[in-house]
Amino acid sequence: MLQQTQVATVIDYFDRFVAAFPTVQALAGADEQRILRLWQGLGYYRRARHLHQAAKIIVTEHDGVVPTEAGELLKLPGVGRYTAGAVASIAYGRRAAVLDGNVARVLARLYAVRDPINAPATRTRLWELAQRLVPRTQPGDFNQALMELGALICLPRAPRCERCPVAKQCLAHRGGLTEQLPATSPKPPPVKVTHHVIAIEHDGRYLFQQRPEKGLWSRMWQMPTAEADPGRLLGPIRLQKWVSQWVGLPLLPPRRVSRFSHQTTHRSIEIVLWRVRLSATPPTRLADSSRWRLLNRLEDLPLAKPQRRIVSILSGSPKT
Repeated sequence: MLQQTQVATVIDYFDRFVAAFPTVQALAGADEQRILRLWQGLGYYRRARHLHQAAKIIVTEHDGVVPTEAGELLKLPGVGRYTAGAVASIAYGRRAAVLDGNVARVLARLYAVRDPINAPATRTRLWELAQRLVPRTQPGDFNQALMELGALICLPRAPRCERCPVAKQCLAHRGGLTEQLPATSPKPPPVKVTHHVIAIEHDGRYLFQQRPEKGLWSRMWQMPTAEADPGRLLGPIRLQKWVSQWVGLPLLPPRRVSRFSHQTTHRSIEIVLWRVRLSATPPTRLADSSRWRLLNRLEDLPLAKPQRRIVSILSGSPKT
């Protein structure tokens, strides 16, 4: 949970999650949709699915015991080099390095690494430096101290060098480079996309569909959504025809009711919300990936943040 989310946000989620799944066996045997519901609001939902898959592997292949070696931990879904090193060193006392943003900043200043720290070659070098520094005794304490040094002393701006226990050894401090280091390469701008969300209503219920196995918000639920290039215009008549063919339901012309933006790590999403009613009674049978639901009866459907905002908009807007 802490991989992409701040501690203050995580605490309540963590407490609920551990109460629901107190053991790795309970997590391994849980329904994925329930896991996603408890994770709802934290984002990066692939983390939850990876955690579920890892629990299954731990139960079936490791007798319910989390592996102790970094190399074995790396084989678990969703476990990267940082997580493997942290668990192995802190939980099991293994001599394994960690490299998060705080540690990378400390090492870049300590050794005056001038290359961008987000470049692959530089990351490799920083990992080598981190591994070289880890002591054989109490490696977990050392790694936590190194992370705390970056979090509390070696700050991104205005580092507290006067309080730093390694200031005399720090090449950046000695060379007056602490404000210039670490260097980073600019990240590519997020891809702009438009999501046309179609709220299809019948007798107070709305149609929800499950997203595909892979991709953004995979296996979460949403109202039918057409993803288009930015700026692509979809008028009501064209949208009505397209959606009718897509969902296989007779629709009246849609009406646009809202428009808002949502940011993810790699996407800038403009969401256009349309509301539409059926022109005839829908068939009684739906595909397994579709549900008709009242907006106040969605407890079992995990929804990403934009979909929860859409539900809130529709719940507060007058019926048409």
